[in-house]
Amino acid sequence: MRSVEIVLALVALATVVAVSAKRLRAPAPSLLVVVGVLAGTLSWVPPVRVPPEIVSLVVLPPLIYAAGEEMSWPVLRQVWKPVSLLAVGLVLASAAAVGAVTAWITPLPWAMAFLLGTVLASTDPVAVAALGRRLSLPPRVQTLVQAESLFNDATSLLLFKVAVTIAVAGGALSWRATAGDFALLAGGGVAAGALLASGVTLIRRRTEDPVLETVIALVTPYASYVLAESLHASGVTAVVTTAVILGRQAPALTNAGTRLQLTAVYGTVVFLLESVVFSLIGLELPTLIREVSGQWAGPAVLIAATLIAVRVAWVFPLSALAQWRGGARPSWQVPAVVSWAGARGVVPLAAALSIPLTTGGGAPLAGRELVVVLATAVIVISLVVQGFTLAPLVRLAGVVVHPDDARDEYTLARLRTAQAAMARLDDLDLAEAAPEVVLERLRAGLIDRLDRAVLTSRDDGDAGSVTAAYRSLRRDLIAAETAELHRLHDTHQIGEETRRNLQRLLDLEETGLNERD
Repeated sequence: MRSVEIVLALVALATVVAVSAKRLRAPAPSLLVVVGVLAGTLSWVPPVRVPPEIVSLVVLPPLIYAAGEEMSWPVLRQVWKPVSLLAVGLVLASAAAVGAVTAWITPLPWAMAFLLGTVLASTDPVAVAALGRRLSLPPRVQTLVQAESLFNDATSLLLFKVAVTIAVAGGALSWRATAGDFALLAGGGVAAGALLASGVTLIRRRTEDPVLETVIALVTPYASYVLAESLHASGVTAVVTTAVILGRQAPALTNAGTRLQLTAVYGTVVFLLESVVFSLIGLELPTLIREVSGQWAGPAVLIAATLIAVRVAWVFPLSALAQWRGGARPSWQVPAVVSWAGARGVVPLAAALSIPLTTGGGAPLAGRELVVVLATAVIVISLVVQGFTLAPLVRLAGVVVHPDDARDEYTLARLRTAQAAMARLDDLDLAEAAPEVVLERLRAGLIDRLDRAVLTSRDDGDAGSVTAAYRSLRRDLIAAETAELHRLHDTHQIGEETRRNLQRLLDLEETGLNERD
């Protein structure tokens, strides 16, 4: 019962923090962590311990799935080389550097120090997606940092398993076995994700019930994760693969209404899970600190600084080399944003909490408490420091999609889609495939859309006032239509289903108008 109360309290807390974050223009995950840490220091707040299986199985799959669906497949194909270098090379370099620094500044043995390095080596897809969602980054940069965090799981998980074997069992390394494990983790995860995506595609093509489609969509990431883990492959890689495949096929799998419903449901699920998990990260740190003896604050700051330094030292030369090969002059803006966007979060927390309590002989694993505290503290530092400063860095660097560019892109899409529809309508008119009155009504609507698109794309000073006046008058008409709709319902001239269906159409149009302000 206490666990249920804590979750409900976290949801309520997250709602308040989310409202505050919007008003303060601050990242909600960072605010949630700060509030969680402050709440955890209060004497009347019960100690919080998060079971690792809760984080790994309940929280991770849907959040990673949502992040995977947001990626652009065409852009991903353009950045696969730097993503590979970051997802493999940078993870290895970060683990080695953190392990060396930890062994030097703490009393931990080298095996436990390396174990901490493998826990913190990879960036976190949940944290990166949550922090990047509010930034208007160019598609290439957004896909690069997000894809890196999604595809470095196989590397970090392999290193973590090797480190656990050394620290817990004292086992010797076999490079052949290690290479086989990596192939199983990465290749098995991709295969499991692709297999499940194929099955889900077949099911959803034959399903038209929005409720069933919503249930299938919610279950899909969990099924992908469990399938891969049961095969001893990477569950995170499987979920990412499933998300990317299904994300590309989404328009062909369902209709617009169901997509709207799925978007709303998944948005709610992501909000709740992100809110709970980032709050728990903050809440758990004071509990862990009370249970560990020795210095932790200084080493945690130095380890966090090491992660950033290694990332900067890795990203800047690679970016300069790529720009030099392309004939461009090296610049600091993009590599600075990519370097600073490598936040740690939920995945490292789950790894740290899953470290065994005892050695292979049954004795307590020495140094485990300090490793978990340092890992959690570094995660908090990463989310707070990088989270609060990422947006100002993006603005300073100018690596952001300008609102005018985004507006022009939207206008172009509206114009071209309307032109395509008009061309199709002309074909239907020539073929006499529909009554003339229907074709004329459709043509009038398309001409209106074309006129609005052309007005929006004009460079003269009157375009903005014309389109603003149009939106204002259309909202006024929608309000009149809504009032008449309710009058018809109140006088029993139409039923509840008709009222709800028509109200939904009006709401969708008004929402589209509001998005263009």
